[in-house]
Amino acid sequence: EVQLVESGGGLVQPGGSLRLSCATSGFAFGRYAMTWVRQAPGKGLEWVSTHSSGGYSAYADSVKGRFAISRDNVKGTLYLQMNSLKPDDTGIYYCARDWGSPTVLRGQGTQVTVSS
Repeated sequence: EVQLVESGGGLVQPGGSLRLSCATSGFAFGRYAMTWVRQAPGKGLEWVSTHSSGGYSAYADSVKGRFAISRDNVKGTLYLQMNSLKPDDTGIYYCARDWGSPTVLRGQGTQVTVSS
């Protein structure tokens, strides 16, 4: 069974940092591009960042320079280091496999709240 389990969310003040993790199992993690997406309150899903199986990473303009995606293929875990957080970063963060395809798989998400 394929599983994606996010963790690391929480409440943080503006300017603070969080590190999200996505533990996976049930598939050959290292062979897949993995993606972080988020959903702000009352809005749709927004792409945040993707890390390809070959080591290439891409970021939404809204997080470029503040967020860093990485992965540990031995542990089957995807990470998102989030720095200089802003209230607009508030939302539920999901990791996903096959983002943009009909076979997309997504975890249950972890809540990130940026507020003073």
